[in-house]
Amino acid sequence: MKAVTWQGKRDVRVEDVPDPRIEQPTDAVIRVTTAGLCGSDLHLYEVLTPFMTPGDILGHEPIGVVEEVGPEVPDLKPGDRVVVPFQIACGHCFMCGNGLPTQCETTQVTSEGMGAALFGYTRLYGQVPGAQAEYLRVPHADYGPIKVPEGPADDRFVYLSDVLPTAWQAVAYADVPQGGSVAVLGLGPIGDMACRIARARGAERVFGVDLVPERLRRARERGVETYDLRSFDHEKELVAAIRDQTDGRGPDAVIDAVGTEAHGSAAARLAQQAASLLPRAVGAPLAERFSVDRLAALHTAIDLVRRGGTLSLSGVYGGMADPMPMLTLFDKQIQLRMGQANVRRWTGEILPYLTDEDPLGVDDFATHRLPLAEAPHAYEMFQRKQDGAVKVLLKP
Repeated sequence: MKAVTWQGKRDVRVEDVPDPRIEQPTDAVIRVTTAGLCGSDLHLYEVLTPFMTPGDILGHEPIGVVEEVGPEVPDLKPGDRVVVPFQIACGHCFMCGNGLPTQCETTQVTSEGMGAALFGYTRLYGQVPGAQAEYLRVPHADYGPIKVPEGPADDRFVYLSDVLPTAWQAVAYADVPQGGSVAVLGLGPIGDMACRIARARGAERVFGVDLVPERLRRARERGVETYDLRSFDHEKELVAAIRDQTDGRGPDAVIDAVGTEAHGSAAARLAQQAASLLPRAVGAPLAERFSVDRLAALHTAIDLVRRGGTLSLSGVYGGMADPMPMLTLFDKQIQLRMGQANVRRWTGEILPYLTDEDPLGVDDFATHRLPLAEAPHAYEMFQRKQDGAVKVLLKP
């Protein structure tokens, strides 16, 4: 089959690889009909290269059709249309039972000290072959896959794999009061969808911050009060501008949907690049333990949120030795919540929004739909924010 493989920093290729097969009785194999390109994939493209191996198959946002199931998958059959969550979880351990499949005790990558295995995402998360491919082996298919109806285009449901639950959890963790306010830093796919969900769930004012014109325009068209980061000489000016709109306090909650790719720290970027250029045996421990993330967005969020407010982090941070303004966090009595999205925890709440009325605008959320063969171009375009690329879907 054809699959998108990682070959090096900023080097992905579509290659022939062996077809997946049933390996465990709870496996399924699906024929992928659409796979999303995620901002997290860009971390593998450039930042997290020390944890990658040439030939790794990328991708973790698939929708497709079941081709084959193992003997212990009672609720799926060939021909079923399914969305596959990006994390792999058993559904019956203590963590899964408490709504935390990202911490699944059956699939935890204990050798790396990490949580549940993820599709297509580095040795830290199990090095499981990913979904930007013609076919995908799905472990624990007796729990993970979400059956969706035939008929609507893939765009209606594909975001259940990652974008929708990640944005939903970001808003849920932000705990925005009814009629309250929330600022979203970063209007990529997750930030954009978080704005839509926050408005749908009753936030009166939603502020969106980015520096890419296309992203700002998309958010503005859906009623978000947007702020172009390029219009401010310093983040303090941005903070002051939003505080002026919230009685001088700051918003009730701030969602950081940027993470380690944030602008604003040339030194940290240099450290990340240096780690990615070193041999893996040297670069991986350096990147994992001692590199400093580019924390501009997080520091802005801490400064911006009102006293007693909530910070919700959905952007991925990778360093282990990052300086944190603990005095400010404590003094402002800020609540901080974060983590990978627990997909199946939120599915039942999200599905009612995926109706013909399309209140979240999923049907036209993608900016680009490209054949799988054009994946190298898609990665480059998305990483460079070219051609108005906000969300790219690949079609095997």
